Amino acid sequence: MSEILRCVGLTKNYGGLRALDNLSLSIESGRIIGLLGPNGAGKTTLIKMINGLLQPTSGTITVNGLAPCMTTKQLVSYLPDVSYLNNWMTVEQIVDMFTDFYADFRPQLAYEMISRLGIDRKLRLKTLSKGNKEKVCLILVMSRNAMLYVLDEPIAGVDPATRDYIISTIINNYNPAASVLISTHLISDIESVLDEVIFIQNGMITLHDSVDSIRSQHNMSVDEYFREVFRW
Repeated sequence: MSEILRCVGLTKNYGGLRALDNLSLSIESGRIIGLLGPNGAGKTTLIKMINGLLQPTSGTITVNGLAPCMTTKQLVSYLPDVSYLNNWMTVEQIVDMFTDFYADFRPQLAYEMISRLGIDRKLRLKTLSKGNKEKVCLILVMSRNAMLYVLDEPIAGVDPATRDYIISTIINNYNPAASVLISTHLISDIESVLDEVIFIQNGMITLHDSVDSIRSQHNMSVDEYFREVFRW
């Protein structure tokens, strides 16, 4: 395994608010990792920094040894917590757009998954149900042959069947030499596929450990341990 993400002393201030506080982190390739913490813990700020959407106040962040830039955008496949796709576009137009924009995008894989869902590629995004929109967005992200997949709340607000589909899509279609970083509050739904978890609170990493280690040391699931630590 090789290091894909490194943060050293990462700090982000918004005026008088410190969203990330001297955060240091290393993520290696070939892992599925849960980024877990309460609301306002700093998860989305960290994710946006990984994708070059925010600049640190101090400290450094590198993806495959490079500070976030146009090159690293070609290495990271990002699913934001809010859809950024144009509702007026058809599924086919969106797939074509991703094909043109990302050299590592695999349109045949995308269409295979879309076909299995029974979604007509000629339909406009605005005509799809919420669950199918979420599925299409995830299919686009997972159809890239990226080094790091960053998913911000991929299973929030959808029904259990859609959650199951999303989880199976994640584990069956990512580059196995890559890593997947998943931010979620629905820990019990995703725990079975995680190799590691990162607990973040008040902009600081409070735990970074393997799922197996947490279970053996504390004799409880990650979800149970999370609730114990954060008193949920």
